[in-house]
Amino acid sequence: MRIADVLRGKGSAVATIQQQRSVTALLAALAEHNVGALVVVDGEGGLAGIVSERDVVRRVNEHGAGVLDGPVSAIMTSKVFTCGPEESVDTLTVQMTERRIRHVPVLSDGVLVGIVSIGDVVKSRISQLEEHGEQLQAYISQG
Repeated sequence: MRIADVLRGKGSAVATIQQQRSVTALLAALAEHNVGALVVVDGEGGLAGIVSERDVVRRVNEHGAGVLDGPVSAIMTSKVFTCGPEESVDTLTVQMTERRIRHVPVLSDGVLVGIVSIGDVVKSRISQLEEHGEQLQAYISQG
């Protein structure tokens, strides 16, 4: 299964935030979209970074509540691991596990076309395993 298949099932909508917006605005957007991370975009809509709830918690712990009034760019991860829609779910699962990443933006020709979470890849993998199990049961029952 490819990442494109996962996106086809879950949709390609990506919640984003501009890098100059405040961390307080980020928290509101995370709650509004019911997600754990947002893709950070620059003035032209290009990928500038990614920011998660975990980033907020760590920075507030390190620097205090004043972080909430600062820009998202101050707390985001700017070196973003991305994948393409043609990549396999299995390959991405290994990369996410090894890198300890929970959200991966999907780019096609440099354009943001989706985002995949660790939950999405696990759900995909479970679906594949269930399908294989059903195929094995059908094969065995046919004798």
